[in-house]
Amino acid sequence: MRHHRRTTRELEATGPRPYPPAMIVRVVIVNWNSGPWLARALASLRAHAGPSLAEVVVVDNASSDGSERIPLAPGERLIETGANLGFAKACNIGAAGATTPYLLFLNPDAELRAGTLQAALAFMERAEAADVAVCGIRLVGEDGATQRHISAFPTPATMFRNEQRELDFDHLSSRDVDHVIGAFYLIRRSVFEELGGFDERFFVYLEDIDLSWRVRQAGWRTHYLASAVGFHKGGGTSEGVKAERLFYSLRSRLLYAGKNFSRGGALFVLAVTLLVEPFARVARGLLGRRKGEVGQTLRAYRLLLGGLPGILRTVFGGPRASNG
Repeated sequence: MRHHRRTTRELEATGPRPYPPAMIVRVVIVNWNSGPWLARALASLRAHAGPSLAEVVVVDNASSDGSERIPLAPGERLIETGANLGFAKACNIGAAGATTPYLLFLNPDAELRAGTLQAALAFMERAEAADVAVCGIRLVGEDGATQRHISAFPTPATMFRNEQRELDFDHLSSRDVDHVIGAFYLIRRSVFEELGGFDERFFVYLEDIDLSWRVRQAGWRTHYLASAVGFHKGGGTSEGVKAERLFYSLRSRLLYAGKNFSRGGALFVLAVTLLVEPFARVARGLLGRRKGEVGQTLRAYRLLLGGLPGILRTVFGGPRASNG
């Protein structure tokens, strides 16, 4: 590691947090048919971001629900991509040219609360957090309950869980973690640029945990700050397109395995994804008499098979990683 690893207790013992300097963070929001949620996210920034906010960049991935025409305030600007380029590429577009020390990637279905951004930035500005590259916060849902969103890095054995989240952690105390959810992903710009940003081969899903893995490999820490609280609806704007959502989830899984696992681990993930899981999903749908689910599963796998040659080039090409 680049620096001595500090425990949460050591960090909390260093005294009160200073108010963060002004104009030190660019907020990037990727919009794709987010409806009224984007307006709520922007309103929360206007109300609670404070003087630390330098600018807000909304990257619109060819929305068609009217959210692409939302009025913007001074300090906010819109980048229209003209096509749905995916989350990773749109994030990189939104971050390009930034000069602020920090970048905050904020989901359009997330909102700041009073003091949220100030607490996270103040933590990152402390000398004891000099080796922290990424900071996440405690997120609550519409019912006020704390969401379980901290993730461990996946392995070939755990890749097939529906959630990678650490459900045994109550999310009520601050600590170093493997990965914080991309709904509120505060990262040092220098680290983001050093690592080349998000890997644009991931259209959506796992691009954030892939970045967190590279952050760890580069010798930096990721910290979960429970004292800073924000809102997150969850589900995202893709929740209504089930076949496409499943396709992109499966595709990202294979890409992640091919990039970050050993050859054997990648082959295991590939084999289970193609030879075991589709039959299990179809059988579950048939047993539950959910014909729509069966149809969505078959459509997703047709899409996956159509893109398989390109995915295989990633799975079998290039150097192997060492985390599984």
